[in-house]
Amino acid sequence: MAARKRHQNQNTNANAESSNTTRKKAGKKKESNEDNGMSGDLKYKLFIAVLAIAVGYVHRNHVYGMFERDKHFSHLSGLERELSFRTEMGLYFSYFKTIIEAPTFLNGMNQIMYDNITEYPDTINVLKRFNLYPEVALGIAYRVYDSVMAAMKKDTKICWTVNRGEGLSPVQSCEGLGEPSYFYVEAVFFLNGLMMSVFFLFGVYLSGNVNGGILAVASFFYNHGECTRVQWTPPLRESFAYPFLIIEMFLVTHTLRVKNPSYIHSIGIAMAVISFMLPWQFAQFALMTQAVAVFCTYVLGYIGSHKVKVILSGLLMGLGVSCVLLFGNEMLLTSFFLSSLVTIFIIVSMEPLLNKLNYKIIIWTVQGVLLIVGTVGMKILIAKLINVADDEHIGDIFRSKFSDFNNFHTMLYTCAPEFDFLAAETYWKLLKTVLLPTVGVIVIVFSVKVLKLEYNLWKKTSPVEDEGEIVLEGEHRSKPHADYVYHMFQLAAFTLMAVIIMRLKLFWTPHLCLMTSLLASRKLFGWIGGKEKQYAVIAVLLACMTVEGIQNIWHQWSIMGEYSNYPLEELVEWVKVQTPKNAVFAGPMPTMATIKLCTGRPIVNHPHYEDAGLRARTMKVYSMFSKKPLSEVKQNMIDLKVDFVILENSWCVRRQKEGCGMAEIWDIEDKKNRHETVQSCTKLRERPEPYFSRVFRNDIYDVLKVSKW
Repeated sequence: MAARKRHQNQNTNANAESSNTTRKKAGKKKESNEDNGMSGDLKYKLFIAVLAIAVGYVHRNHVYGMFERDKHFSHLSGLERELSFRTEMGLYFSYFKTIIEAPTFLNGMNQIMYDNITEYPDTINVLKRFNLYPEVALGIAYRVYDSVMAAMKKDTKICWTVNRGEGLSPVQSCEGLGEPSYFYVEAVFFLNGLMMSVFFLFGVYLSGNVNGGILAVASFFYNHGECTRVQWTPPLRESFAYPFLIIEMFLVTHTLRVKNPSYIHSIGIAMAVISFMLPWQFAQFALMTQAVAVFCTYVLGYIGSHKVKVILSGLLMGLGVSCVLLFGNEMLLTSFFLSSLVTIFIIVSMEPLLNKLNYKIIIWTVQGVLLIVGTVGMKILIAKLINVADDEHIGDIFRSKFSDFNNFHTMLYTCAPEFDFLAAETYWKLLKTVLLPTVGVIVIVFSVKVLKLEYNLWKKTSPVEDEGEIVLEGEHRSKPHADYVYHMFQLAAFTLMAVIIMRLKLFWTPHLCLMTSLLASRKLFGWIGGKEKQYAVIAVLLACMTVEGIQNIWHQWSIMGEYSNYPLEELVEWVKVQTPKNAVFAGPMPTMATIKLCTGRPIVNHPHYEDAGLRARTMKVYSMFSKKPLSEVKQNMIDLKVDFVILENSWCVRRQKEGCGMAEIWDIEDKKNRHETVQSCTKLRERPEPYFSRVFRNDIYDVLKVSKW
């Protein structure tokens, strides 16, 4: 018995040892699986990172290549490159030039903060007025780069002589980052390459897999001409600002997904808002729509008051810091953006009181009325208190869109194609690349999903499986897909903006491209079947997009040109040689920007038309295109202390569409002289004496000296 017992014990011990060995092996296997999982996750993230860098690099080269082929920029002289920056582009670049050519950086800053060249004889802070922080940052970077390379005794540019032919004199052309115009545009293209990297990551994050990023980027490239114009106009404010809007929306999306975000998220949003607002005066409108989109997401119960306050705190901090850095810019203080933020904060804080109304439809109605009345009322009140009318023209533009109201200033805006309603051609292009149909399907599928969820909640039945956590009460209430709901509202806002003002399609079309990433979302399109089926659908869609999309890319690549504007070059050279450095000029806004940039002469008007005082100045200058007597035109110039007037012939006769000739625009404003048959500019062209004397003429431009008697 004892022997048998010992034998059983030995078996028991052996079994125990065997069991321990098995557990150890299982533990090792589990550890091995975890290690493999971590390794696989790391490899996936590295793969995503490499793809993001790759698409950013490709986009940078894509936009630079188009810019180079369009202008043959590498073979232009320094003056020709400056001339190619027309309208406000030349104005912005002139301040970069001021900063890098000043004896010291601080001296350059002093020149732009106390500037009496741009709106002579007034001294203005152009850093405050024109959102010039990109030029300040690039000015610092250029001066540091130039100093470091000089200390290392390394060349920063290569120069050679270019024979222009056609009887034109040869010019020196330089390439390299030591050339200011090269440094400037390279920085813009690098930033927009970075934007595409973030855009890809955004698509991956929104959809939950790499296919979403590929869809978003492919859509952007295939509709590139409708998404951005950085390849043609790099110095425009949107070229610097839009990349930061993508980053900011990414951060807002992440905040909406986090279960309990902290005010650290607010700081991240605020930093992106600052980076977006400082370069662009129109950033406030996009951010206002975002605040309203977040508020609508809150109203429908997809997020609680805590998340709203976190996001709005970020927006408000960003706006506050931007106001300080822009020296209390009045357009920000009186903006609908500020008014909407304050109003939404008040409404959200009233949540306990509003909930006593019991019925959702009544609560929503009250919230909507409070939002509209509070935003508009507060905006008007602030504007009256600080006596600012700089943004009145914005209201006038919208009023002219939907009524027969027009005045001189609204006509200058709405006659430009970019301020017209969205052209039918744009819809057709987006249909041909299958972008609009794709997003339409996504919106319908998501709407059905939301309605189904809401119906289940209303019936108090269990929601669809895998929807996520649902909390219906309290400041942390939530429903699934709050981030998608926000993006639907944001898309609706951008759509409305683009339809009313075509220029704003630069918000809308990229957002359409971003929304295509949702086709790769298993949450939305898992009903298609397994992953393989969904991937097959994505592949078919990409193939359909590619048919027209590749044609669009080839068309952009086929645009070949070589910048040349000898009449303008001749005018600039004459001004530099034949006029005193303190001679004051007036003329068409785009030409004035060129005069300031290339000659440094004082000007009285320019293309940055957002200031009420500047609009009044320009109206006086443009009296040369009216039917007023020349004596009155001359008096307007004397009032502005103008020495020379530049008359551009095309402005006298051009007519972009019916009712948009300068004579027709003036007939709206100047009813007294409407009956006259000959425009002032025609008289100035044919016989300017005795009020003016002609001192220069070529095929395009006349320079008239104002008689001082």
